[in-house]
Amino acid sequence: MEKIHWNGGAMLAPLPPVLVTCGTMEQPNILTVAWTGICCTHPPMTYISVRPTRHSYNIIRESGVFAINLPTTALVKAVDFCGVRSGRDTDKIKACGLHLVMPENGIVPVLDEAPVSLTCRVTQILPLGSHDMFLAEIIGTDADSRYVDSKGKLNLQQSGLLAYAHGEYFALGRKCGEFGYSVRKKKKPPKGRR
Repeated sequence: MEKIHWNGGAMLAPLPPVLVTCGTMEQPNILTVAWTGICCTHPPMTYISVRPTRHSYNIIRESGVFAINLPTTALVKAVDFCGVRSGRDTDKIKACGLHLVMPENGIVPVLDEAPVSLTCRVTQILPLGSHDMFLAEIIGTDADSRYVDSKGKLNLQQSGLLAYAHGEYFALGRKCGEFGYSVRKKKKPPKGRR
């Protein structure tokens, strides 16, 4: 296979285009962030990278909290809108017909329409260049009960999560494996049934 070489760039894809909520129930804001991910299991840590010029930057910096809300394909228009409009001059929550609720831990509003919301407390801000990274501990997770089965397992494959790759939005597709399946030993059939 022939490879074409380019200089370094932000080419990692797909990414989750998350809706980040911040502020208070009385003065909330929402923005789209694609520069996000998990960076530690214990304690559970995540990050979002935000340009200092964004309206939400100072809200998050001053409050020290934000929520990552996973969007579905039904929210694709809101995801795009909240990424290209500023909360300085637009009430994006109202314009998109979205609804906020306060989670049980009560630290920052979360998006009612999201199947999963992670409430986060900033532990460090790292200036990186065009963006600053808000490194944060995940202090709460709220999941839509429609996606939790009778055994308490979260089944996000039913929610129609959204992905982002190089300026385009995609619906996540079919399941093609699960963690550890490539090395899992096959169960032997009981004796007498071979």
